[in-house]
Amino acid sequence: MISPLHIQTVREVVRTGSFADAARNLGYTASAVSQQIAALERACGLVLFERRARSVRPTSAAFLMVSKGNDVLSALDTLERELRAVASGERGALQLGSFPTASARILPRVLAELSRVRPGIDITLAEGEPDELLPELLDGDLDLQLAYRYDLFPRTWPDQIVETPVMDENLVLCVPRDHPLAGGRTVRLRDLRSETWIASRPESAGAQALLRLCGTAGFIPDIAFRSNDYAVVCGLVGCGLGIALVPALGCVPAPGLRTLRLSRRSPRRHVTVLRRASNTNPLVKDAMRGLIEIARGVQSEVSGATGP
Repeated sequence: MISPLHIQTVREVVRTGSFADAARNLGYTASAVSQQIAALERACGLVLFERRARSVRPTSAAFLMVSKGNDVLSALDTLERELRAVASGERGALQLGSFPTASARILPRVLAELSRVRPGIDITLAEGEPDELLPELLDGDLDLQLAYRYDLFPRTWPDQIVETPVMDENLVLCVPRDHPLAGGRTVRLRDLRSETWIASRPESAGAQALLRLCGTAGFIPDIAFRSNDYAVVCGLVGCGLGIALVPALGCVPAPGLRTLRLSRRSPRRHVTVLRRASNTNPLVKDAMRGLIEIARGVQSEVSGATGP
């Protein structure tokens, strides 16, 4: 098996025309170089150098090894530089997963910042609900995944997953602008028992959280329309078709829409970032730092936009 060390030794012997001079330049003994060349000749079944009294003469096989070997050494050098760049985070790939409202409000800033500080990396984004993306995270197809959980609908993750808090957001009550309660800032949940509601799909955590919340006030919400797209939900509310309880990130301004807080402490949705404990991608640390920093700024924005 020819190694880079063999190529370097043959190249130096060809350049100097002497085992002794090549050994001196490479930091070996002349005997070590001679033995290395002899072993290489046996392995190749070729004579690389014709031995003379005070020098050696390269054969055509030696010149071929040097010619092709230079390309090999150059390729190895390029590979080494690229691997160092990946190890330092200057190059590489990062696969992110996110749910829609975080994709709209958090990720654009995160991706822009990562592209600015790490212009040589490739970033891909997969979007879906947490349970839809979790298998990709577990299989290693994603490095990081933004997820959420509700106070009223807690959940856990597999043991190999590390969860890091990113931000907390209140659930905001959206009502039509001409709703009798729209003039206030807060509303009691029990005053909403006769309302028509708009919610996400029945199997979603948001819909389950709404059912549990209304259950604490002793009623089941009358749900007329469902959509997992909060822009659609807010649009329906703005057109007077019902009221909705949405996370602050999903509160999309719409004509005819007014936002209120529940008079008791508002239930919350907690945004987190998930990663595999075994993930060694050097870009994960920078991405985590950026996610947390930017999400905190977004949390302040949505808290201010939806009132105290």
